[in-house]
Amino acid sequence: MKRLFLIRHAKSSWGEPDVADIDRPLNNRGKRDAPVMGERLRKEHRAQPDLILSSPAKRALRTAKIIAKEIDYPEEKIEIRDSLYASGVQAMLNVIKYLDDSLDEVMLFGHNPDLTAMASFLSNHQVDNIPTCGIFCVDFDIQSWQDLKTGKGIFKFFDYPKKHG
Repeated sequence: MKRLFLIRHAKSSWGEPDVADIDRPLNNRGKRDAPVMGERLRKEHRAQPDLILSSPAKRALRTAKIIAKEIDYPEEKIEIRDSLYASGVQAMLNVIKYLDDSLDEVMLFGHNPDLTAMASFLSNHQVDNIPTCGIFCVDFDIQSWQDLKTGKGIFKFFDYPKKHG
């Protein structure tokens, strides 16, 4: 059994219009939501990833680091994958399919619209939008990540900051 968490970066700042998209930081709400979602992952969902992958975008990597801290995952073990930044569903799928099969639980931090499209693509559980700092979790009854197939994922949960008020 394999488990994949698709996690959208927390809310980012648009305060400096001259900042390149990849360099946009988290805003105050993002800095507040990320640790809350990390705590939910630890307490409610018992997340213990073997690997955390992140887009190189500042907001995604910062979200990954905050959540990693909350779930006791070593920050230095977070791997950055350029293909998780605005590269489309196929690029994201390639990252997942070529994961080492010794990894059973993986967190992937990225962006919309790719994450929302990937969630629906993998699980047959339609989701209109993964909001900022939203987490979509899906299991796969496979031994190898290469065996990943469209719609064969088993939907586990969809959580996001405003879900609990």
